[in-house]
Amino acid sequence: MPPSSSSGSETKQQVVQAYDGHPTYSCSKCSAVISLQDELISKAFSGRDGRGFLMQSAVNVKMGKREDRSLMTGVHTVADVFCVGCDERLGWYYHKAADPSQKYKEAKYLLEREKLIKENNWTLDD
Repeated sequence: MPPSSSSGSETKQQVVQAYDGHPTYSCSKCSAVISLQDELISKAFSGRDGRGFLMQSAVNVKMGKREDRSLMTGVHTVADVFCVGCDERLGWYYHKAADPSQKYKEAKYLLEREKLIKENNWTLDD
């Protein structure tokens, strides 16, 4: 990969291999593991580019700048989430929800379905 002119290239992080042998969601662009399938809270969410998954946690991601964003359910303080392996924007992290009925989203991730690959790690019997 050619050197980047942005100063962020020096801080590129290493992808951590996590959850070996467990069903995961991985980055569709570089295959870095992003989350365990067990961390899925809901598939009934919308992202910028289509359906989204609300997840309890994520790995191999870095946060963008925190900002107030007007979403379908009101104003939330969020930060975009990027894959550490390829810098693809995967969704966002909910820092704060203004509406008390939306507080359950705080400290959770919205990951866009189209940016993920579902890895089931099935094995076939001989």
